[in-house]
Amino acid sequence: MREGGMNLALLLSGSGRTLDNFQRLIGEGRMASRIRVVIANSATALGLEKARRYGLPAFHGANNREINKIIADYPVDLVLLAGFLKLYDPPAHLRRSVLNIHPSLLPSFGGAGMYGMRVHRAVHARGVKVSGCTVHFANEVYDEGPIVVQRCVPLAAGDTPENIAAKVFAAECRAYPEAVNLVAERGVEFFWP
Repeated sequence: MREGGMNLALLLSGSGRTLDNFQRLIGEGRMASRIRVVIANSATALGLEKARRYGLPAFHGANNREINKIIADYPVDLVLLAGFLKLYDPPAHLRRSVLNIHPSLLPSFGGAGMYGMRVHRAVHARGVKVSGCTVHFANEVYDEGPIVVQRCVPLAAGDTPENIAAKVFAAECRAYPEAVNLVAERGVEFFWP
């Protein structure tokens, strides 16, 4: 494993639930990483308030240029997209170092416009028996980068999209930290063809 773990930049758009999970696991010594900076593309994102309460540098970056300017001021090995609802274009030195989590088992229910409850409603409408989450490296196409970790979630006949969302988020809370630890252990290039 990389000495001291990975230096992380966390990009978010909303409430920061994934940030809460990461902070807890880092504090417990179960995630080999350190969050160096949190950036939201929305100035009013609750995740920014949470980051500041955790004592983390937290900023609003409205677009890729602003986000990358902020990241340049911090030692960052890995950028984590945590409910970040824009296509992120990283600086050249981080091109292969952006992880994303998607609330389905890719390649199913992925692609442009497929995020959050839209995914869970589509899963419900299709009547699939298993859903889950996928942690993958992000590239220039939504949900097509190399897969690091997938977790399956069995679905029941009476599940609503909201039930599915809760089950999948519980799986995400295990899968994303597991993926970060794997990348810290094996290195970024291990996962790219």
